[in-house]
Formats: sequence, C-alpha cells, structure tokens
Amino acid sequence: MSDEIAARLIEMGITLPEAAAPAANYVPYVISGNLLYISGQLPLEGGKIAVSGHLGKTVDVATGQRGAELCAINILAQAKAALGGNLGRIRRVIKLNGFVASAPDFVEQHLVINGASNLIAGVLGEAGKHARAAVGMAALPLNAAVEIDAIMEIAE
Repeated sequence: MSDEIAARLIEMGITLPEAAAPAANYVPYVISGNLLYISGQLPLEGGKIAVSGHLGKTVDVATGQRGAELCAINILAQAKAALGGNLGRIRRVIKLNGFVASAPDFVEQHLVINGASNLIAGVLGEAGKHARAAVGMAALPLNAAVEIDAIMEIAE
C-alpha cells in the first residue's frame, strides 16, 4: 500500500478488515488485463451484516450512508487482497455500481451511495473519482440494505 493511502486510512480512522470470503458460487474479484472487477460487497462489520432492511421503511438515509461506507471499506479490502497488499496499484476507480434495498417510494438512492463515493475518493484521492450508478432494489442478499461492486484500472 502506498504511504499516502495508508496515511489517509489512518487519518480517517479506517482499518481495513480481512477480505470477506464469497457467500455463494463466485470469486471475490477477477483481474483481466489492467482491470480489477470486485464482486458486490455488503455492509459487513465484524463478519456480520451491520445495516439491514429497506431505505425509506426501516433504514434512514444516514444509516444507509454508513452501510455504503462499510461496502466501500470492504471493496478496498478486496482490492488490497487482489493487489498483494498494494492499493497504490489502483490507477483509477472506473465505476461503482450501488444497489439500495428500497421501499417503493424511496428515491434518494444517490444520497445513500454517496457514503461509498465519498469514502473511496477520500482514501484514493484523484484515483478514487469514478462514474457511478445508484439503483433501488426490492431486496438484497441477507437482507443487506446496500450492496456495491467496483471496476478499477490497475498498474501492472
């Protein structure tokens, strides 16, 4: 990991967990050429879903944003595992796809996913600025409130 990224993590009070094992029949990440694809990450903390339920029903926006931050932390943990511990190899986060378990009338998915976007940009600086989708879903695995996947450009 680059010293600059490590310093930002410390400054933000973030300790990256061990990368979570897949919960089904898939791999946590794939490297193809200079692209790193990270499978959807849930808001896990201490190995358990920390934010569950539906935005606009049982979860408020601030709690959803915290869930998105946890997804982003888990994305960085997967990237660290994929890149042999060196997050400095990330040239650019190309895109985050954010999925928000939403009540039918909830329309602030973009605000929820800002939790992840802000964290990724805060940790990675310019390389963390990305394109994004924020989509409402009827339900997510394990009753998670948020799930986010990522595509990154990496250095060899």
